[in-house]
Parts: sequence; C-alpha cells; structure tokens
Amino acid sequence: MNYRMKRIASCLLAGAIVISGTGVGTYGAQTGGVSAVIATGLSSNGSPAAGFSKMLSQCLIESDRAVAEAAAQAEEQVSENDVPVVASEYADIAIAQVDNYVNVRSEPNTDSEVLGKLYNNSAATVLETTEDGWYKITSGSVTGYVKCEYVVTGDEELARKVSTRYATVTTTTLYVRMEPSTEAGILTMLGEGDDFVVVDDSMKDSGWVIVTTEEGDGYVSTDYVNLWTDYVTAESKAEEEARLAKEEAERQAAAAAAAKAKQKSSKSSSSSDGTSTSGGSSASYAAPSGSNGQAVASYASQFIGNPYVYGGSSLTNGTDCSGFVMSVYAAFGISLPHSSSGQRSAGYEVSLSEAQPGDIVCYSGHVGIYVGNNTIVHASTPSSGIKYSTATYRNVLAVRRIF
Repeated sequence: MNYRMKRIASCLLAGAIVISGTGVGTYGAQTGGVSAVIATGLSSNGSPAAGFSKMLSQCLIESDRAVAEAAAQAEEQVSENDVPVVASEYADIAIAQVDNYVNVRSEPNTDSEVLGKLYNNSAATVLETTEDGWYKITSGSVTGYVKCEYVVTGDEELARKVSTRYATVTTTTLYVRMEPSTEAGILTMLGEGDDFVVVDDSMKDSGWVIVTTEEGDGYVSTDYVNLWTDYVTAESKAEEEARLAKEEAERQAAAAAAAKAKQKSSKSSSSSDGTSTSGGSSASYAAPSGSNGQAVASYASQFIGNPYVYGGSSLTNGTDCSGFVMSVYAAFGISLPHSSSGQRSAGYEVSLSEAQPGDIVCYSGHVGIYVGNNTIVHASTPSSGIKYSTATYRNVLAVRRIF
C-alpha cells in the first residue's frame, strides 16, 4: 500500500472510531447512517456521500501539515545538535612550488596568452578546477589558469610558512602588555600606522594577540589593531614592466642623491670645526663624508651610546629606531618618513645575502642600518640606546638600498 493510500485508510479509520461512539459528542446521533458511508464512501444513489469528500480532503490536508511540521521540528533539532563545520581560511589557497615561477595563462592550455607570473612560494586563491588538470586562480591583480602540478593546495602548514601575519596599529599610541590584560605591565609602546608581526593569534577571539617588538614579544588588544595576512602574489606583465622601470629609476635617483651628498659633504668638511651642531651635546661628531652606503654606515656609527627616546629624532639627545635612520640619511640629503613601515618601502629591495653598508634592515616594527659583517647599528631600546646588534638577531622582513 503506498503512502497516500495509507493516509486515506488512517483518515477513514479515525472517522469510524469517532462515529462508532469511541469519540464523543456531536457525531453520535449520526452513527446509523454514516457507518455505511464510511464503508463504501458512497451515498445510497452511488454518488460521493454529502460531506464525506470534504471530510476526507480536510483529513489529508491536516495529515500533510502534521508531516511537514514534524519534518521541520526534526530538521531544527538536528541543526541545534550539529556542530557547525568552519572551513579553514587556507582551504582554497594554492602555493606555487617551482624553481622560479609558473606562468598564469588566459586559458587552460599552454598555447594561450601569458597574463603574469606566479613566483615560487607565492599564493593564489583557487576559483575552480578543470577536468584536464588546471586551476583557475586569482592572485593579486591576475586571474587566469595554472597547471595543478605546479602548485600545492589545502596545505595550511605551508601557507602559514610562506605568509606573514601582521597587526597594524590604529591608535596614536598602543601599549604592548606583558600579559593579556589592561592591568598588566607595559613592555613598550607602538605608534599609529606601524606594522608588527603577529607571532600568535590563538587568543584573538578573546581580544588579544602576541606581537614581536624590539623589546620582545608582548600582548596587544585587537581593539586597536587591524589584523591581516600578507602573501606574495602573482605579478602581471604590466606590473613586471612597471617594477623594472621603477627599480631603474630608483637606482638613477640614488646615484643622483649620492652625487648631491658628496658635494654637500665636501663643502661641509671644508668649513666644519669637527663639533656637532645638532642637539646640544658637547660630544664631537664628524660631518658626513662621502656619498655611498659605507659613508652612511660610518656616520651612523658615531652615535653609539646615545639615548633612545620614543618618537624622537635627535641623534644626540634621543631618537627612536626610525627617527635614527631618518636623521642619519637626512645628513646626506635624503628624505625618509619617520616610520618603520614607511621606510620598508624606501629605495629598492635587495636580499639579506646581498646587504651592503648603508642598507636599511627592516624588522617587525623596527629598522636599523647595516654596517657590514652581519651587523647593524640601530636605536634599540630605552635601556640600551643606540648600539650594534647582529643583523639576524630577529627575523628580517626586508633590506632596502638607498645608495
């Protein structure tokens, strides 16, 4: 018996029970004439009994409604008991694993136009997978196709390894705490707009993350930072051409600045008596001499032992890390922003293995000047002031060359 016939039979049985007297009341007086109707569903002349079709129809409607309500309740109960499954933010991230780069093409075949390059360890978001072994991806400003064999997907460990998690300060002065509490001791202070590397965001739901600073790792409130993940992304053909042109222009500008600094230093040395004219310190400092990175490193090294002052830019009376780099380069006629994140975009990038004296070495929320032999000079902390440190004493984010 199919489902509908079962429901009809149930309705008829319910009617029989009511009419036969097991149900109460208003239908009792009609028992005699209606029992036969229930048996046949017909009136004495063979047509559907008056009221019977309506009763049966109403019964079926009520049955449908009851079934629907029961199904909805069951579904709601299942939803309440289910643990929601949250997909990893790395689930659709593809990481290039190649010797140099893989081409991003306009169509899923090797004869189509090359739109850009996805370099080794660069990241892309997978949009779809073709049947013949290609991913459609988007990365940076490039959307196109790469062969599946050249990228790795769904590998959270690799994605975390090739990316950097940052916290950008959104308030004028942010305290870095020793514990995740506004009552905890203050480790140091961070300035608005600076980026700091997040080393642990496992407590972000409770409002805190751990960032690395010059004074060590500490806690900052997520109320005062923007959290974001930085990947290296694909480079379009137009972006590659623009980058190469920009790097060439920066090299030419650096050469011009070096010539200007050389001219300025020669004039300064001919008229200088060897005493500093900045700050008010009684110590003697040599004027800038030369027009290259080595001259910058030598000039900066004179200020070893002078104080660190948050927000300061005086090489003699107190400066912070970016103020130190800014003021040293200002002596050579080079204007730099008073911000560690801003200085991370100055000049042009070189690798740490290619670092030369005068290069700016950039860390999470900190900068220093490379002096050679894996060493930097920098305005370190309030307790240590301006000093030398090993260049790799912390994770290096970038090395920028001005001269």
